[in-house]
Amino acid sequence: MTEPEPKLVPVQIGEKRGCPEDEEEDALSKRPRVESDHENGDTPHRVNEEEPEGEASNGEEDGETFADMMKHGLTEVDVGILKYVSDHEGFSGILKERYSDFVVHEISKQGKIVHLDDLSTPAEVQEVPEVPEQPQDSDVLTEEQKKQLGELQLFKNKEGNVSIEVVDDSKEKRTLVHKAIKTQYPGLETKTEEKEGRKFIVAYHAAGKKALAAPRKHFWPKNRGSFCHFVLYKENKDTMDAINVLSKFLRLRPNMFSYMGTKDKRAITVQEIAVLKITAERLAHLNKCLINLKLGNFCYKNHPLKLGELQGNHFTVVIRNISGTDAQVHQALTSLKQTGFINYYGMQRFGTTAVPTQQVGRAILKNDWKEVVDLILKPRPGAEKEFLVRCREEWAKTQDPEAALKKLPNKRCVEGQLLRGLSMYGKKNIVTAFGLIPRNNRLMYIHSYQSVVWNTMVSRRIEAFGLKAVEGDLVLRGTTAHILSAEEAEKCSIHDIVMPLPGFDVIYPSHHVGKGYREMLSADGLDIDNMRHKVKDYSLAGAFRRIIIRPSDVSWEVIQYDDPRISLVHSDFEKLENKPAPVFNKEGKYRALRMEFSLPPSTYATMAIREVLKLDTSIKKQTQLNSTWYN
Repeated sequence: MTEPEPKLVPVQIGEKRGCPEDEEEDALSKRPRVESDHENGDTPHRVNEEEPEGEASNGEEDGETFADMMKHGLTEVDVGILKYVSDHEGFSGILKERYSDFVVHEISKQGKIVHLDDLSTPAEVQEVPEVPEQPQDSDVLTEEQKKQLGELQLFKNKEGNVSIEVVDDSKEKRTLVHKAIKTQYPGLETKTEEKEGRKFIVAYHAAGKKALAAPRKHFWPKNRGSFCHFVLYKENKDTMDAINVLSKFLRLRPNMFSYMGTKDKRAITVQEIAVLKITAERLAHLNKCLINLKLGNFCYKNHPLKLGELQGNHFTVVIRNISGTDAQVHQALTSLKQTGFINYYGMQRFGTTAVPTQQVGRAILKNDWKEVVDLILKPRPGAEKEFLVRCREEWAKTQDPEAALKKLPNKRCVEGQLLRGLSMYGKKNIVTAFGLIPRNNRLMYIHSYQSVVWNTMVSRRIEAFGLKAVEGDLVLRGTTAHILSAEEAEKCSIHDIVMPLPGFDVIYPSHHVGKGYREMLSADGLDIDNMRHKVKDYSLAGAFRRIIIRPSDVSWEVIQYDDPRISLVHSDFEKLENKPAPVFNKEGKYRALRMEFSLPPSTYATMAIREVLKLDTSIKKQTQLNSTWYN
């Protein structure tokens, strides 16, 4: 797997592309909870109205066009990301110059870092179908007939059925044969046929010829787990894109696969996947034809994977062209290791277009559906794909959903789904029309609004009280939030403190920052005491989230190199291929920081990197930095 030559690319800051999540993603709208399991360390929500579903941009657009678009993009200040925990001097660097500069390994439920290190398939135990103790009527079948039926059951009989002539033609005898076949050979059906005056009992597979084409559905050894678990190694590809590729090759629906979290596109990522009743051999065979994907470490288990079951993610990150001295780097990473970073929601939670997702979310919560439609469909500043520009212009000119829809070659993007809904249900039924957008994508808008509020309030909390617990702060006792007294605050650490995402079933800090929630929502036209929505889907219970996260397994080194095209991380795939690890020249003209750390679910690696660099991680700022680096 080789990378293309480096060129001016938008630096895809952050850890996830906008993908549909599992139903657990909807938990925010159903009940209060501790923010954790349904998101990964690299699983922010993102809605990008420009991209058709399942057709994510690869980030390799023309540099000038992308830079032009980013003139209208968000910066950290726009989404409430304002403070740092340490006082070290920051330094500059290029994040994700190459996708191989960002490597993510999932941490399993058992706390083990997931690696791809074995491409072999598990030894198959040949199972002879169990033959239960036979009743006295078992002798109605001859040894030859039993052999043929056994081969038919195991799909070794190419004829597709076995015919047994009934010489003693009585109903009782036929009943015994039917019963013997169905008892001894589960999965086979029988019927009686007459040919040339002779009667035959014909045994066949219940699903007929289709069963022969897809035997996995009809015969699976009892001693083998129903789910094949495997490690998916991918380069520069979104998790859902990868699963869609596997689905097409295997002719399966994507929902036959399960996983614990979605991973970043512009990265090398390694994670566990499970699929129902597909053999390891079939999966391993795909390695011959897959591009930028590799499957291995196969085993069979009796359960699928669930979103959020992971313990977190382990990151290996390369930041190139750093300006900091070795002393600055040491001070920055020591602070990260000892104190941690503010657990802000990262930039990619808020989209990359000129219309931030939180604005749409706010309009939904205000029940202002005309505004929702305008924000998604109206013309916007910045560069966009030509067909989207034409679609927006048509909508602005005619307000005709069918005419605007005709401008879109792919109707599955957010704009297309909304226009199709408006065409079907009319402009007076916007709520129903908006419902054609997948539910998780709709919820991303309002979760984005919650995230801006949380970021802003946490910045105020750090500004007001610094890094110590104070009276009025919140801590979790189990899953319940508790307001600290002055005495209790003396015994608590900043790492214990949580802040709420706004909702109808959370409490707020009792100090003045708590009142800031009410003021902010009131300024946005929302009532903090009435977060239930007319549409049940958009009623937010709220959640609690720790304000400071301290990474584990933190290590780092400053490396020097001469060739900017080489990878600076030895990947699992390269190790399997016995390719040598990168060699560094101590006198090299380029300097890079290679850092490793582990994060729990629901935290953003880019926010940890931000704390180290003291640098704005927005695509807008990083694109400017990247342009300077290349020029």
